[in-house]
Formats: sequence, structure tokens, C-alpha cells
Amino acid sequence: MRFNLRPALVLQAFALLIVCGYFCSAPIKTALDVVGGLKLHYGYAYSALATCVFGGLVPYAVLTFAGRIPRQRRVAELAFYALLWLWKGVEVDALYRAQAVWFGEGSGVATITLKALVDQFVYVPLWAAPSQVLLFTWKDAGFSLAGTRAAFQRQALAQRVLVVMFSTWVVWLPAVAIVYSLPSALQVPLFNLVLCFWCLLMSFISREA
Repeated sequence: MRFNLRPALVLQAFALLIVCGYFCSAPIKTALDVVGGLKLHYGYAYSALATCVFGGLVPYAVLTFAGRIPRQRRVAELAFYALLWLWKGVEVDALYRAQAVWFGEGSGVATITLKALVDQFVYVPLWAAPSQVLLFTWKDAGFSLAGTRAAFQRQALAQRVLVVMFSTWVVWLPAVAIVYSLPSALQVPLFNLVLCFWCLLMSFISREA
């Protein structure tokens, strides 16, 4: 949590500036509305492809350039990042749509709070954190089930999930509150910007471990 705190604050300030720009600057609002229009027109396809780019391809390119991905694993890891975040884009879009149905599309404090709580204290501990730990541990074990089991013998799954959950909350609890303050069409695009940072952070933490 201490490791994540400073970059998390920078990221959250960036996200907040985007939201403030949307509500206070006509040019920024116009530009973001164009992106929102693409999201509305292409729906889940937009979410899948945009999340793949921001969550998968950009971090993959940075990690490759930094020499963090061994040459012999580059194709496998490219496929991993691309497929994982294609699916996650659809998954998160579905979560946002469901919450809009459950709690409405307003931007009041009560609505944003309910959405953020469900996002971070239901979706994250029950699905997002465990699935992410399993998949990234499998990747770091060279896509080997035996290596994955050995990794969990060195550090239990529950302990790894707890670490990821606390790290997630530092970055994402304020960030999703900011995301949910935007109109529904712009929530996935802002999520993608936060996600790009988060994937880089998780990948470097995972690789160091």
C-alpha cells in the first residue's frame, strides 16, 4: 500500500482533472463526447478493443521495451495480455451497465457511493482479485500449472489475494468514484486510462515477486 500510494495519488489527480475538464471546459467536453459517442455506437466491441489496447498492448509494449519480458516468451505474453483484457473490457462494461440499472445513471453522492462500494467490496474480492492473482501467477510461472502450484506453496493464494485487494483499494476506490461521476458513455474510457497505469504497476510488482 505504501508502494502504491504516491503513484495512486498522481493517477487519481489526473482522473479528477479529466472529470473537472469535462464539466468546466467546452473543448475537453467536446473531445470526450466524441469518445463517448464511439462507446455508445460500438458498445461491447469498443470496450473490448479499447481495454485490450490500454490494459494489454500499451503495458506489453512498455514492458518489452524495458526488457521485462524474456524474448522467448514475448508471443505467449502478448497473447495473454490481449486475450485477458479483451475479456475484461466486456466484463467491466457489463458491471457498469448493471450498476446503472440497479442504482440509476445519476451522479449524486449516494449513487456514486453505492456503485463504488459494490465495485470495490463485492466485485473485487469475489472475482476480480482472485482471478487476476490466478492468471498473473500462471503467467509468471511460464504458463505452467506445476509452476503455479509451486508458487502458491511459497505464498498462499489467500495471502496473494489480500495483497492485491489492498493494493487495488489504494488505487481504485477513489478512482472508481471519479469514474462513476461521469456519464455512462464515458465511464469505460476513463476506466481505460486508469487501467493502463494499474496494469503497468501490477506487471512490475508481479515480475519483481
